[in-house]
Formats: sequence, structure tokens, C-alpha cells
Amino acid sequence: MKITGAAKLAGVVGWPVAHSRSPVLHGYWLEQYGIDGAYVPLAIDPINLRRALQTMPMLGFAGCNLTIPHKEEGLRAVDDYDASAKRAGGVNTVVVLPNGHLMGSSTDGFGFLAALRAQLTGFNAANGPAVVLGAGGAARAIVAALLDEGATEVRLVNRTPERASKLAKELGGEVRGIKWEDRNQALTGAALLVNATSLGMEGQPALELSLEALPTDAIVNDIVYVPLETNLLAAARARGNPCVDGLGMLLHQARPGFEAWFGVKPEVTQGLRDAVLGTLTKP
Repeated sequence: MKITGAAKLAGVVGWPVAHSRSPVLHGYWLEQYGIDGAYVPLAIDPINLRRALQTMPMLGFAGCNLTIPHKEEGLRAVDDYDASAKRAGGVNTVVVLPNGHLMGSSTDGFGFLAALRAQLTGFNAANGPAVVLGAGGAARAIVAALLDEGATEVRLVNRTPERASKLAKELGGEVRGIKWEDRNQALTGAALLVNATSLGMEGQPALELSLEALPTDAIVNDIVYVPLETNLLAAARARGNPCVDGLGMLLHQARPGFEAWFGVKPEVTQGLRDAVLGTLTKP
């Protein structure tokens, strides 16, 4: 596929950004749909974030994704943001509007729910208590999405209990902060368990969690995708729990941005999964 002078442009802004799989993901869709466009990695120091975003309309960019460490600052760097960004406490998708203004949103919650529904028929957030491990940006977006979908109880477990309590207060609803040392007991009667920490990720400490109290019909989701089959998912699968890996959330959260920038509503297919998985398994 050739790129012409009329190509639509988008990218991912991070610091660092070389690890991002977004260029592979969006590049696959651009090729698949025959779009005259490009999606590029942009390594931007946090002190230059606002200035970098403000240049996008002048450079012809349709928008960008924001990744670590820019999501929270993105709220202050855009001209406006929607309810999803406010609820998530950060921006991961920026769209340049026709008047040149920058609109921010968070698609992490959308991606989380879409990934569950793609792998599990009939998922319903109101089926029972949800246990979410972590209180960072991803956890906040996930908890907000669950509440908005009708979850009646969310048990938020974090190594810093003050942070969990603060997040629970900000999001409202039936969110309860739980101490990290009580994480095993928190699984009692749960219908959903989500690991939204980096524990269990390649190069990070292991997630030490006993699943004994977790019902065997509870859904287990780990947003970590390197490795794709974490120890948590392997242990849950061995006892019969339905499991959802972390790659789905990564792929589905990209859909709204791609549609806004390039005018095509993309699909998450096995071909896309294979293309991104290929970058995860390379030495």
C-alpha cells in the first residue's frame, strides 16, 4: 500500500514508546482496509507533552493515543475531554476536531468490556461481586466501566490501602477498598476477578494469590499480556474458571480511535491477534 501526500496521520505518544504494540496494531488495520494513512510512534518527554499535542493540528495529524506516563496529564493538555476520560482519570485517545481543538477520551473501559464480551457470551457486570486488584489508571477505568454497566459491588484491593479508599470515594457506587493482605478472602462469592496490576508481568514480581475462595464459575481476567498466559490465568484455567487474557483489552481499546482518525470501524480478528502476538514472542 502506498502512502501519498494526502495520507491521514495518527500516532502513539509515550516516554519511552519503543515498547508500544500500537503501531503494529494500527498498521495491520491500515493495510487490511487499504487506507492511505500512517500511524507512528512519538517519543515525547513529559515536559513537552502539551506543546507536542498543540502542534498536531498544524502537522495534519488526525489525533493520537497517549500511553505511559502521559494519560493523567492528558486531561490538562487537551482542550476538552468527555465523560469517559473524567471517570477514568486520564486520556488515552486524542482526536483533532474540525476546528483544531483537541478532544480527549478514555477507551480503556470500553476495551475491557469488549474483550470480555468477545470471549464470553452473556457477560453481565451485575451478575455478582467483582474483585479488582490494583488502583492505578487501568484499574480506575475498569472499575468505572463495571459500575456504569450495573455492577452492584466492586472490591478494590491494593497494596496501598489509602489509594484504594481514595479511588473508591471518587468513583462512588458500591466500591469498597480492601487491604492487600486480605486479598484471598476478598474472592469469596465473587463473580469476576481482574488483575489490573503489573504483578505477573514479564520482569515483574509474581502475583501471589490463592484462588481457593473463588467460585469455579467466576470469570478471571488478567490485563497483563506479556506473558499472554500468566500464572494467574493458568491456575484459574486448571480449576475450571472461564478466563480472558490481556491481549483482547489492548486490541479492542484501539477501535474507537482508529474509527475517529481513519473513518473505518475496524474489527478485532484472529489475524490481528496473530500479528500482535508475533511481536510479543520475538526474542
